[in-house]
Amino acid sequence: MSEEADNETKSKRKPLTLRKTETGAVKQSFSHGRSKTVVVETKKRRTLGPAKPGATAKPADAAPAKEEKPAEKPKAKAPAKKGAVLRTLSEDEKRARAAALAVARKNEQEKREREEAERAEREKREAEERAKLEAERKRQAEEDEKRKVEAEARAKAEAEAAAALEQEEEERRKKNAGKAEARDKGKETRDAKSGKEFADDAENPLAKLGGRLKQKREFADDSKRESKPKEAKRRSGKLTIANALEDDERQRSLASVKRAREREKQARQARGRDRQQVRREVIIPETITVTELAQRMSMRAVDLIKELMKQGQMVTANATLDADTAELIVEELGHSYKRVSEADVEEGLEGPKDDEGSLKSRPPVVTIMGHVDHGKTSLLDAMRQTDVVAGEAGGITQHIGAYQITVGKDHNRITFLDTPGHAAFTAMRSRGAKVTDIVVIVVAADDSVMPQTAEAISHAKAAGVPIIIAINKIDKADADPQKVRTDLLQYEIQVESMGGDIQDVEVSAKNKLNLDGLQDAILLQAELLDLKANPDREASGAVVEAQLDKGRGPVATLLVQKGTLKRGDIFVCGAEWGKVRALNDDKGQQVKEAGPTEPVEVLGLNGVPEPGDQFVVVDSEARAREIAEFRQRQRRERTNAKSSGTSLEQMMAQLQDSEIKELPIVLKGDVQGSVEAIIGALEKMANDEVRVRVLHSGVGGISESDIILAEASSAPVIGFNVRANKQARDHAEQSGTEIRYYSVIYDLLDDLKGTLSGMLEPELRETFLGNAEILEVFNVSKVGKVAGCRVTEGMVRRGAKVRLIRDEVVIHEGELSQLKRFKDDVNEVPGGQECGMSFANYDDLKVGDTIECFSVEKITRAL
Repeated sequence: MSEEADNETKSKRKPLTLRKTETGAVKQSFSHGRSKTVVVETKKRRTLGPAKPGATAKPADAAPAKEEKPAEKPKAKAPAKKGAVLRTLSEDEKRARAAALAVARKNEQEKREREEAERAEREKREAEERAKLEAERKRQAEEDEKRKVEAEARAKAEAEAAAALEQEEEERRKKNAGKAEARDKGKETRDAKSGKEFADDAENPLAKLGGRLKQKREFADDSKRESKPKEAKRRSGKLTIANALEDDERQRSLASVKRAREREKQARQARGRDRQQVRREVIIPETITVTELAQRMSMRAVDLIKELMKQGQMVTANATLDADTAELIVEELGHSYKRVSEADVEEGLEGPKDDEGSLKSRPPVVTIMGHVDHGKTSLLDAMRQTDVVAGEAGGITQHIGAYQITVGKDHNRITFLDTPGHAAFTAMRSRGAKVTDIVVIVVAADDSVMPQTAEAISHAKAAGVPIIIAINKIDKADADPQKVRTDLLQYEIQVESMGGDIQDVEVSAKNKLNLDGLQDAILLQAELLDLKANPDREASGAVVEAQLDKGRGPVATLLVQKGTLKRGDIFVCGAEWGKVRALNDDKGQQVKEAGPTEPVEVLGLNGVPEPGDQFVVVDSEARAREIAEFRQRQRRERTNAKSSGTSLEQMMAQLQDSEIKELPIVLKGDVQGSVEAIIGALEKMANDEVRVRVLHSGVGGISESDIILAEASSAPVIGFNVRANKQARDHAEQSGTEIRYYSVIYDLLDDLKGTLSGMLEPELRETFLGNAEILEVFNVSKVGKVAGCRVTEGMVRRGAKVRLIRDEVVIHEGELSQLKRFKDDVNEVPGGQECGMSFANYDDLKVGDTIECFSVEKITRAL
């Protein structure tokens, strides 16, 4: 039994195996209809999952057995059995470890504090962000609520409008229905009376547009007519779309539609003419185009051209009309006009006149004038406690300087203008006298009154300003102040010490003597003048000096006369305009604003203005540009008018100019005033034979374009207190153009004067030597005619010039070729002796003729 049971168990039990594969059959197909079945085995991949509870029983039981060996590990103390001794820490090591421990604790404390500070900062920032977020959320909610209210109001308004529109539409529908019913009744009545009916064609497009149609009539016996068969008509005439579509109904032609539109257009025009014409005030400039004039009268350009053609003027829309013609047209069309000029852009530029209540006291403007080297700048330096003289080339002033000083216990301010004393700077002195309140004329006690002193007196009298005489250099041994007072009498200057009304003060700039007296005299004169200005208005004033700075661009020294000039103001300065970018006072410090009579240096101009030009602050950049362009255009027109010669006088002047020798130059200076003074002095040097022609003048350094211009005209380049850049120097060396540098105006004018003098033709001076009378004429072979003469007066010299005089008339002038005494050649023959003479290339000699001998000497001329 047991064996059978075991066999049955064995037969039922599957064999043990490690293969985890599955088998299957796959049919493969080949070409030509062949196929094959292949057995394929598929391996199963082992899946790793959580272990079963029974699987870990054995390892758990075996674990304690493995942990028994590590329990015997206290063999680490084995080295102690070898006799090793543990070393104790020394004091230094203990202190080092304590210090390291203290540093570590300190670092830990700092780290903890830093983290706490960062945490507090972060919490603060988060709180601020939360507050901002909350505020933004609140604002958003308010905006949403506002939009919601607006949307509700808008929807309500739209609903009301829709309801009103629907009600209006309903009323209109009812009204149209009543009209249609009345129209149908009338139509039925008319049809019943006439017995005729018109066939409506609802599908005709012209009927939908309301056009007038030619409709066919339907008669009562149409049924009889329709019963008769219609004969096919042959198509005749031109084939059209209407014929092709067999549309037999006649419609409105295109010509009819055009005629109707034309009638409607004429009716509209008639209605427009019936309306009352609107009268307009038309602004008429000096020249205006037809299109612009039509726009100003609110009419079409075509209609205006028709009006002009009626007057016989054949013009186009872009034609230009003069002011008189435009005025006639405007009057004829029923409008009023207003004539304006191009110069009207400057109207109102100065602004309104100031009220007496808005005027406030202002410092006086004092101009220092006098002869060169009389101590004007030294006197000003003594009052300002500066040393301007040390920086001046040649020890002379060649620019206008503007300064402001504070004097006295009351801190009164005085604005000084220092002008050059050289004769070339007449224009500068004239400008200084025009913008000043008081003129202080400095006269040296050891030199008395000089030509530029007299000129300064003339400028001051022409400007109508009071004069104060400052007698300088009284510390010198040869000083004579009384002589100065006496010499001033011939110029109608009578000082107070001599019974006049003009103040005079004796000062010494070198020793700073009596400077307080001069300042008191100035303040006293200013108090008598009662100088006032309105600081609360747009600034205006004059240009004292202008230059082109390499790094800052155009720079102008302005003297504010009215108002207050502020940073950012837009102003017009002569033919230039600009915006104030920076304001610097006389000490070079930046200021925000400049009040009346305060000199400032201004940056921001688009060009270098002319000294003496007036500047005015305007309200907009557009107006400033318009005024500047108008003034530049005027300047160009004046220049062109001078250069174009049309009259006989101008043509003669041009012919005379063509015979004058010219010295062309290119002039560059540091400031505009110096360039102007040099050009004026060069113009005074010119005469009927030679002159200097300035090809180009400007402010700033010498550039390569200046060298190119000078090279084209074979002219030298003159630099006054400026230098050429590297490109200009290299180009000048390559082209051979001469560059001359000057820092003193004396040297420049002397050199150019010498050059002009060299261009003058030398003067020929004739010196009489003697006379000889011809006694006999001999024919000598190979020589020609020889005259036997006796010297009656003076002497005769070989090589001298001779004249042959016959009957008191000069018939020949030439040179004496031979002079002989007997058979010997001699250089000269004195009076009373006989000699033989022959002329060079002349043989017409007769007995009784007189020979005059003379010499010609060339003398160099100078200007």
